Amino acid sequence: MANASTDGYYEAVWPRSPRQVQLKPLAKRLDTLEGKTIAQMWDYVFRGDEVYALLEEGLRERYPNIRWVSYKEFGNTHGGDEREVVASIARRFRELKIDASISGMGC
Repeated sequence: MANASTDGYYEAVWPRSPRQVQLKPLAKRLDTLEGKTIAQMWDYVFRGDEVYALLEEGLRERYPNIRWVSYKEFGNTHGGDEREVVASIARRFRELKIDASISGMGC
């Protein structure tokens, strides 16, 4: 029951803190996949090997000069070596001249 001094109204605080990370603009998107090099990233869960084979087949029909770099080149993005694998992505992308990536994960 509210007491007479509050008249039924209470102060409240916003449950969230101020935003800690500022939004950044998204990276420019590719106009086409034709002639591009695409990296496959995978956490080795739920049939990524099958999914990537189907993606390669389907996209190669639309973009005959697409080039794929297999998930095997990078390693498991979720596992015992996850920290090292993720830390090496930028360097590996530069070395392999990757234009874009598809990152798959199973749940």
